[in-house]
Amino acid sequence: MSEAIFDSKAFLATLTDAPGVYRMLAADGVVLYVGKAKNLRKRVSSYFQKTGHSPRIVLMLQQVAAMETTATRSEAEALILENTLIKKLAPKYNILFRDDKSYPYIGLSGGEFPRLFYHRGAFEKKSRYFGPFPSGLAVRESIQLIQKTFLLRTCEEAVFAHRSRPCLMHQIRRCKAPCVGLVTATDYAADVRLAELFLKGRHAEVIDKLARQMADAATALHFEQAALLRDQIQALQTVLHRQYVSSTHTKGDADVDIVVAVVERGELCVNLAMVRGGLHLGDRAYFPQASLEAESAEGLTAFLAQHYVDQPVPPRLILDPWPLDDLPESLHGSPPKNEMERAWLDMALHNARLAVMARRQAKSHASGRLEALRAALDLPETPHRIECFDISHTMGEGTVASCVVCVDGAMKKGDYRRFNIAGIQPGDDYAALRQALTRRYEKVAINGNEGETAAPDLVLIDGGKGQHGVARAVFAELGLDYLASVGVAKGEARRPGLETLFLHNRAEPLQLAMDNAGFHLIQEIRDEAHRFAIVGHRARRAKPRGRSALEDVAGIGPARRRKLLAQFGGLDGVRAATVEDLCRVDGISRALAAAIHKQLH
Repeated sequence: MSEAIFDSKAFLATLTDAPGVYRMLAADGVVLYVGKAKNLRKRVSSYFQKTGHSPRIVLMLQQVAAMETTATRSEAEALILENTLIKKLAPKYNILFRDDKSYPYIGLSGGEFPRLFYHRGAFEKKSRYFGPFPSGLAVRESIQLIQKTFLLRTCEEAVFAHRSRPCLMHQIRRCKAPCVGLVTATDYAADVRLAELFLKGRHAEVIDKLARQMADAATALHFEQAALLRDQIQALQTVLHRQYVSSTHTKGDADVDIVVAVVERGELCVNLAMVRGGLHLGDRAYFPQASLEAESAEGLTAFLAQHYVDQPVPPRLILDPWPLDDLPESLHGSPPKNEMERAWLDMALHNARLAVMARRQAKSHASGRLEALRAALDLPETPHRIECFDISHTMGEGTVASCVVCVDGAMKKGDYRRFNIAGIQPGDDYAALRQALTRRYEKVAINGNEGETAAPDLVLIDGGKGQHGVARAVFAELGLDYLASVGVAKGEARRPGLETLFLHNRAEPLQLAMDNAGFHLIQEIRDEAHRFAIVGHRARRAKPRGRSALEDVAGIGPARRRKLLAQFGGLDGVRAATVEDLCRVDGISRALAAAIHKQLH
């Protein structure tokens, strides 16, 4: 690096030995790199007083015109600040791993009869959470096992409060039907405690407790109960034996993360495998947000610093490569210590290489489809960002418009948007589409082509000539008539492959061959927009229907609602009852009965 650009000696003389964060800036003030240090003086000086840097670092140092530092009270504070600045500034030379999807957990709600549920997002104080799990599939498999073994309910609170007879889950032996009193609170609480022990990895303790209960039931000649307990034990043992790698530990400290980084053909991949309670739950591959040349140790260090700011660090952290520099003591990790851990590490490395291979193949496939689409639609350039709109409603009720986004041939779910349509004539799809397009693209017209308001390279409209005409009119009104667009009209009998395309720069409609790769991409994006719109519409339509009329009566809580529904066989029976009939229900006074009758009529 030229001293004329940046006087490193003078800057190093001003540095402290405290922990902190440093920022490297280009001549125009743009942040090139953000880093943390246990000792700012030693870490920053290593850039300018040592040789043998990677090509990426050498290129970065040639552009540094200034540096800024922020001292912190501890290395942990420096780690948090570094992670915050990297996510906020997205420096060009940082290896940034970003995953918008949070990790899933298994939750147990509070209350007398806790509910077992799948959870993502912020935690609620009244519930208990177990995880994280590397994927939604791992959570769902665990929930199914717990349902089968411990028969805990999974129904929503509104459903639970209004049941008058057992549901299908009870009939197939997946729930003990606490909603209608077929299990006592004490017995249900015992099942919940066993499920918690299992989720904490104390498998042997759970099996021992069930075995004792089975023996007690057999001694008391309760053979049917003993048989059910036997089936529970067998279900648990089957899952434990099925694990291709399982720990012999049975205590809750058998929680391990195996984190590896590999570089294959210049592409960096970090793979995280999770072991919880001694059970291998699977893994997840991560790739840097931007393509940068980086060594595996560099990438692993960056990933650990970013990932464990938001996630708890398990008791054991197995790393490869190892050792690593510039990490807090809690993230130092270690190499595998025994044969079992070496097996975990080998699997993580193998899966990382497979992930790189799959990613390269997916990129090649996506690139081919985009080029085929460009050629088919006669576009000047290959479309980088494609947005697609669809409208969904039921006889005009609960109209929702969807906007899904495809970037470089892959769906980008974090950019999806839904628009609740209001103020139009029910069933007017043209007006609904106009409203959705205006709300989406007026920001582009006002703010320009920046950030989240960036204009797409191609807009797909699920609809025929009329819908496409509405889109072109909206673009013209907003001064965006340069946007390329296509109307995708359903074919005869709505059969896939027979769609007709209406192009903004072509007078006659176009039909592509069914085996055209670009046409397949259009179908995939259109189908995703249709799915996303339907999901949003159903949720909007269900909102006013999911609430019981009894909930609006003052003095009627969940317990009294259950009594009323059980007494009269559901809401229709309550509605048909007279005030005198209602009074005969325990806890319902005449005044309350009159209020209920008035509310339902």
